[in-house]
Amino acid sequence: MKSFCAPAIVIFVMLQAGGVCLGQQAPSTAERPWEPMPNRRPDILPRGIPQFVPDPLKVYTLPELVDIAEQNNPETRVAWENAKARAAEVGVSKASLYPTLAALALADTSRSQIFFSPNFIRQTSGTFSPVLVLDYIIFDFGRRLQEVAISQSNLLAANFLFNDTHRKIIFQVMSAYYRVLNSKGQEDAQEANLKNAQTVLDAAEARLHEGLATLPDVLEARSAAAQADYDLQAAIGATEIAHGDLANALGVTPTVKFQVEAIQTLTIPQDLTDAVETSIDRALAQRPDLMQRVEQLRATGAEVKAAKTAYLPTLSLDGSGGLAHTYAQQNLAPGVYSPNQETWNARLSLTWNLFDGFARESRLARAKADQRQAAAEVDAIRDQVENQVWAAYSTARTALRQQKAAAALLAAASESYDAALQSYNYGVRSQIDVVSAQRALAVARTADVSARTQLLTGIAALAFETGDLLRHGP
Repeated sequence: MKSFCAPAIVIFVMLQAGGVCLGQQAPSTAERPWEPMPNRRPDILPRGIPQFVPDPLKVYTLPELVDIAEQNNPETRVAWENAKARAAEVGVSKASLYPTLAALALADTSRSQIFFSPNFIRQTSGTFSPVLVLDYIIFDFGRRLQEVAISQSNLLAANFLFNDTHRKIIFQVMSAYYRVLNSKGQEDAQEANLKNAQTVLDAAEARLHEGLATLPDVLEARSAAAQADYDLQAAIGATEIAHGDLANALGVTPTVKFQVEAIQTLTIPQDLTDAVETSIDRALAQRPDLMQRVEQLRATGAEVKAAKTAYLPTLSLDGSGGLAHTYAQQNLAPGVYSPNQETWNARLSLTWNLFDGFARESRLARAKADQRQAAAEVDAIRDQVENQVWAAYSTARTALRQQKAAAALLAAASESYDAALQSYNYGVRSQIDVVSAQRALAVARTADVSARTQLLTGIAALAFETGDLLRHGP
């Protein structure tokens, strides 16, 4: 039974190993996608924290949704844990400035034949020693201080990255929020357009029944009503997609339902408060991504200094002290235990690496190249920030003018439609005139909603590019 079982186990293990190897092979052909093994499919990990559960009866404002996203979006936790890890690295680098003290318990035994003429005498001994070991670098020309400076700059860079993550999430929520308001506003506008088209259709059918209109007039009105219903259905679909984008920004599943404000209830800005030069200066002073690159540049400067200290010697102190308890025995005589004895040793070392195959030169060259690269990246992102603020300012200023023009267009189109419908009922305007006025009003409603949301999004984009979102919020 034993001779059968062992080979069977070996064969089973080999088959399992072969299955694993087969699962790690490349696809067999280039024509079809690779199919993973059924037992190698990755499991979907559950969320780390409970999801946000909205109140379906509550109308959420933009600041409330931003707070929810900052608490619930996993990107903020990623950046936060990264900053915590960099803070731990600072503690690790600072620990090198202090001595290390370790407690050891040493035990050894040995047996040897000692020649004592004319015989060999067997000797057995054993020692047990509890000791404390001290190791301390006294002076290294600032090498450890530069390591501390590097870790501190990396921590500040991680903190700025954390802030930049919040800046991006705030703007992501604001953009998605305004897209939802725009789609809902377009949906409301299309509903009003459908009602207007239905009103025109009812008037045309009534005039046809009285013999005052023709069948083509009714057909034209029916076509306009059908087009309005088609546009309404498209707006409803756009609202559902925008709602899913906002849910994703909040860190929740798109199936979660919640209510937001209407676009008509929001205050529309009337002007830009600052000049473009002021906005650019403010962005250069507070953009967290720019500050992150500056700290990375400082870290590379500290790395250059640390690489230069490798050419200099290091002075260190190490030693140990404790008690020793020894047992000794010769030949077959009874063994003897010694009393506890104090033991210690101390050593002062000056280490100077004279040649290491040009490794120090290579490390210094790499550190200087990293420093020049970081400096170039700071210049590049500075130019990028200036251009981004300029573009966002121009976009917001254009949206401001468009919003005022769209409001005037809506007012004129509403008056024109009311006048055309009234004149048509009195028989002094044609069916084509009424349908044209109704379509112009539909375009004006759509343009007004779009202009409102474009202005709000443009103002938010300008605050995003200048970094004001972290100071003032939405």
